[in-house]
Amino acid sequence: MATDFKSIPMIGKADVAPLLAKSDDPKMAQDPDVSSVVRKLDQACRETGFFYVKGHGIPDSLLKEVKELTRKFFELPYEEKLKIKMTPATGYRGYQRIGENVTKGTPDMHEAIDLSKWLAKVQANRLKSVLAKCYREMKPGVYGARGQPMEGSNKWPANPSNFNQRMEDYVSLCTDLCRKILRGIAVALGGSVDELEGKIAGDPFWVMRLIGYPGVHDANGKDISFGILRGLMQVVLFFHLVHVICLNEHSGAHTDYGLLTLVNQDDDIPALQGLNPRLVQSGVRNVSGEWVWAVPIPGTFVCNIGDMLKILSNGLYESTLHRVINSSPKYRVCVAFFYETNFDAAIEPLDICKRNSDGTKNFERAVYGEHLVSKVLTNFVM
Repeated sequence: MATDFKSIPMIGKADVAPLLAKSDDPKMAQDPDVSSVVRKLDQACRETGFFYVKGHGIPDSLLKEVKELTRKFFELPYEEKLKIKMTPATGYRGYQRIGENVTKGTPDMHEAIDLSKWLAKVQANRLKSVLAKCYREMKPGVYGARGQPMEGSNKWPANPSNFNQRMEDYVSLCTDLCRKILRGIAVALGGSVDELEGKIAGDPFWVMRLIGYPGVHDANGKDISFGILRGLMQVVLFFHLVHVICLNEHSGAHTDYGLLTLVNQDDDIPALQGLNPRLVQSGVRNVSGEWVWAVPIPGTFVCNIGDMLKILSNGLYESTLHRVINSSPKYRVCVAFFYETNFDAAIEPLDICKRNSDGTKNFERAVYGEHLVSKVLTNFVM
């Protein structure tokens, strides 16, 4: 379980390199260098549920490029962004206006593009080679009524022109990195290297959110509330937004749904110049209710575990509550990649984890797809 942590631990390049190099070796747990990083992962997952990872193998240039492409999209005219608007008919994929994502009944102060693994038919000739592994074609109805709300193909903007290809490259690399980190976590839990694969995550679902958090003031010094009202016609929603603006909470306190999240956040130092660094960071809450800041470290991912891994570990690992507050005048961009279980996986505590709890089963069985759909159907205002 999470502790009274005061900072988020770092899994450095020297630590993670042996795991990445030997993740496909079924005997990797016997390697002393791998054992070292496994112990660090175990400690991080037990004590904070969050950790940085550096030296992860994804080029720093690509980390920066996907954020810049995201920023360029959000700078487009409002009407252009609405061309890929999210609706139930799109399988809840596409662009969300500010205030359309809801956390615990309160609209969040961010705009976003939601992408996820396809659950519907796709023309085979449209699949690029980079998608062969993580965008497998699935026919409509493959998960029955459970999967129907999420069926659809991703909505790609026409501008920037290279948006689609670079995001696909990024998804492929993030998928592979998550698989390797989770192999280390599987060993940390006392299982085999592939303990979290097969019926659990042998065919993992994934979600990627490209998120833009407006600053308190726009470039002209006007209060941001003037900008967010455009297109938000519901009076009730307006008063919710005023409440959120006063709190400066741009993404409400929440946990993530799946196994592992990779957060690629803005590390543009000039944007923070002259400001308290805490004003534009993500916050993570410890057991005392204190918010600990995930300060951006260039070239790293902030990683956190989700609800499904908490259940699998029987509560040994914590899906820690976190939020985003942007009190800076600067616009903030974040690209979050969520590595999930199989869509139809029935998740319950692993036997090895129950044995570590005197045989007690602390969580009931949960089906990931049902968990995801229940959240999606209540988290969006259309």
